[in-house]
Amino acid sequence: MTQILKKYFYDTPVGRLGIAEKDGKISQVSFFDTVKGELLETPLIKEAYRQLDEYFKGKRKSFDLPLLLDGTEFQIKVWKVLMTIDYGKTASYGDVAKLIGSPKASRAVGSANNKNKIAIIIPCHRVIGSNGTLTGYAGGLEIKQYLLDLEQNS
Repeated sequence: MTQILKKYFYDTPVGRLGIAEKDGKISQVSFFDTVKGELLETPLIKEAYRQLDEYFKGKRKSFDLPLLLDGTEFQIKVWKVLMTIDYGKTASYGDVAKLIGSPKASRAVGSANNKNKIAIIIPCHRVIGSNGTLTGYAGGLEIKQYLLDLEQNS
């Protein structure tokens, strides 16, 4: 039986983040309140915030949380590759496309990045243009730059 989605909000160095849980897994980390659900701070949501707080303080380089990857087979494949990009490193959309075995799928990788509902934990901020420029990010390019700088300087 599917549980009702639960969500809670926290103030962070990148603004207000909403963290949502569904079926005992983190289903969203968002810069926007676009999730319909019950406002409830569950133990898992609290743990996700604790890990994010450690990340923002430069004390955590990876996350250990159950995640609900809700997307197409292609999107999930992309998101899993994103989670292999090391802290403080970046990859281009083309690099990610090659890693999933679809070297010509750079634009599709960008689209999958855009559909990532679990910001920061699934580090789509680490994906940049092939010429090294920052390209789209749900939270805005300023936040993307902040996250990359945080990781480079920790």
